[in-house]
Amino acid sequence: MAHVTCIDRNFEGEWKMRLEWIDDILAVLDNGSLARAAEKRLLTQSAFTRRVRLIEDSIGTELFDRRRKPVTVMAGVEALAPEMRDLSLRLRKMRYRLKTSSSQTNGKMSIACQHAITTTVSPWIVRALAQYDDMSVRVRSGNQDECMVQLLSGEVDFAVMYTVPGDQTAVFEKAFETRQIGSDMLVPVCAPSLEEIASSPQIPVIGYPEGVFLGQVFDRMIAPRFRADITIVAKAETALTLAAYEFALGGLGVAWLPRSLVASALAHETLVSLEASLPMQALEIRAFRLRDGQDTQTDSIWHNILTDIVLPANLKRFPDAFSDHVQTVERTV
Repeated sequence: MAHVTCIDRNFEGEWKMRLEWIDDILAVLDNGSLARAAEKRLLTQSAFTRRVRLIEDSIGTELFDRRRKPVTVMAGVEALAPEMRDLSLRLRKMRYRLKTSSSQTNGKMSIACQHAITTTVSPWIVRALAQYDDMSVRVRSGNQDECMVQLLSGEVDFAVMYTVPGDQTAVFEKAFETRQIGSDMLVPVCAPSLEEIASSPQIPVIGYPEGVFLGQVFDRMIAPRFRADITIVAKAETALTLAAYEFALGGLGVAWLPRSLVASALAHETLVSLEASLPMQALEIRAFRLRDGQDTQTDSIWHNILTDIVLPANLKRFPDAFSDHVQTVERTV
């Protein structure tokens, strides 16, 4: 897949101004602050701040005035806004033409998936795409922010990620077309030796950083539903669900993991579920694509393959009765 960049120096002092960097600068200019620009770019503020630092370090100069609150672009950078908008538009058009030409002749498709989904869902998607003759599928794995950046920058055609039901923002709806292809459940699990810990006033937890999606789900949707007399004791923290899975197997503490990821371990009783005692959270599995700039092949896959994809029973949409059960657990924890 073509990756379009704008080269602005010779070989000896080369740096590359990426298209997404131009869009980051324009987002700050258009929205008036780093916080609002981060929301527009579908990133956490901390992730967007790191991106801003990377842009400045790569170019070798400050682009943002940090003496002002909120932080905004330097006056000299603002004067270049019309040129940057024109360049962004032309690069997008060129990338679309290159991408369309490549996809029509080479039969390549790229998908970004959150780490757990790469393991549990992507094999079914790849299997469905295999019905296209000469189709080559590339699956890239990352956290939610990384998947969104890859989708926005045109590095992938689709992104498949978890979302919380009813939690999509207006920004998501404006920038992306999305459809639900399945469901999952974030459930508390631990090694059998720790099963009795659910009734303890102190719960040893394998957590996620607050800047990643599952960390935000835990902080917003799960932690507030603990009883007031329960203390959460952080034993480990990782952004990777597969690492949290291994920590749980090792008896380090309780981890909240997608049920699809731990189904085999639960069946073989190397892990036990504590969902009868501790909160859990329903998740939707959604496919995302940009609303604009789709070629014939990706449009056909979106409407014909992702609509009818057949996932295993544990990843299908939950019936209303199951949702009622989840609500009952939430009220009694």
